[in-house]
Amino acid sequence: MPRRDPPDGFTVEPATPDDRLDILRVLDAAMLETDAETVAAAIDAGAALVARFDRTDAVVGALVAVRPDSDRLHVDAVAVRRPRRGRGIGTALVATAVRQADRDPVIDVVTAEFDADLAEFYRGLGFDVVSVGDGEEAGRLRGSRRVGDGSRN
Repeated sequence: MPRRDPPDGFTVEPATPDDRLDILRVLDAAMLETDAETVAAAIDAGAALVARFDRTDAVVGALVAVRPDSDRLHVDAVAVRRPRRGRGIGTALVATAVRQADRDPVIDVVTAEFDADLAEFYRGLGFDVVSVGDGEEAGRLRGSRRVGDGSRN
């Protein structure tokens, strides 16, 4: 996967406990359902990232990941504040999570579940994308990207 650095003026870094409220606000503004306990656990596990605007240090994007299995990192939520979207911040957040997973010798795959309108976003980051199903899940997709098997950067 080509390196996907944040755009000039922005930094992607591991979240700290002080970032918890900002992460929840970014995810809430994007109407994503992630609870405070999941965010706190991800921060403690080093599986939460924030994107900051360098000039003000404000959190403008966030990614929360979980490890449902020891060999899998799942992107539970990723969001960027509306005025900052379309600049590559979300791409930088997901690419950073994939690079971190690639460095972890236990993780084999990074997964995410998302709406159909994000299929090209995840494909562009090297994810294989499949339909989740029908019924209530219609229109939902699942992406997976293998790491640690020769795809290391």
